Amino acid sequence: MTGTGRIKIVIIVGPTASGKSRLAIELARVFDGEVVSADSMQVYKGMDIGTARPSPAERGAVPHHLMDIVDPDCDYTAARFREDAAAAINDIDSRGKRAFVVGGTGLYIRALTEGLFEGPGEDHRFRDGLKKEAAEHGGQSLHRKLAEVDPVSASRTHPNNTHRVVRALEVYHLTGRPISELQAEHGFGEEPFDLLKIGLVKEREALYRDIDGRVDGMMEAGLLAEVCRLIDAGYGAGYKEGLKSMQGLGYKEMLDHVAGGCTLEEAVRLLKRNTRHYAKRQMTWFKKDKDIRWFTSGESSVIIPVVREYFAVEVAASG
Repeated sequence: MTGTGRIKIVIIVGPTASGKSRLAIELARVFDGEVVSADSMQVYKGMDIGTARPSPAERGAVPHHLMDIVDPDCDYTAARFREDAAAAINDIDSRGKRAFVVGGTGLYIRALTEGLFEGPGEDHRFRDGLKKEAAEHGGQSLHRKLAEVDPVSASRTHPNNTHRVVRALEVYHLTGRPISELQAEHGFGEEPFDLLKIGLVKEREALYRDIDGRVDGMMEAGLLAEVCRLIDAGYGAGYKEGLKSMQGLGYKEMLDHVAGGCTLEEAVRLLKRNTRHYAKRQMTWFKKDKDIRWFTSGESSVIIPVVREYFAVEVAASG
């Protein structure tokens, strides 16, 4: 707790495969802390490989929060994440520990640190109609509709992100105003915590090489078998129904393969390509935040003194 009455936390962001989780675990061990995941996929149970969830040994070495907490058919939202993460941070602080929030889901980070525009309620009939249209005609159909009424949101939202496209159309349907306009009015000016924001970067070729290596590792670890288990558990149809968990990288590609839409080789190629594209979108999002202090991945010896100064504590050398 600081003189402002706010808890000090460290936020670690960056693109996928940049080393965020590894850094968070190292910092938590050095500074007697715990990790709070800000990853929109790692919340789901039974989805370990495709989400690159830290290993049981890593999670055993340092307590982790908000991983493996809801079933894949749960509509886990940024609003719920904000509530759950704030509760976890308060619990960590109450025990004299320090919270390290790590993840690549920019919306979750912003919801936690700046507040969230929650908007109007839901129109389930309207929403179900949009989801049916997406299942029959593809996400591009809905994205074109969004571009007509809210080009700003359309430019920010990937056509395959059916959940966000549907919500933007729903808000326009309910209010007659673009969600981007309402969000701009909100301002995202809340400051519930004192923050040190750390961003990790890698040279592009190295990042893409590591992404490809991560995908190969996922396949060797049994990603396809994990997806088949999810299908057996009844979640397979969620891909076409717009279920968020089944839209995740790795899951949608493998589901398409299992459904006969492509060969396994093609699914792996698409997963690598889509992950590279996602990493680029992540960097575009985070680069807009001028409060982030950027470091090259692997520079923990440079980052530790920065964190030490922030917390104003003396700690033993890393290792």
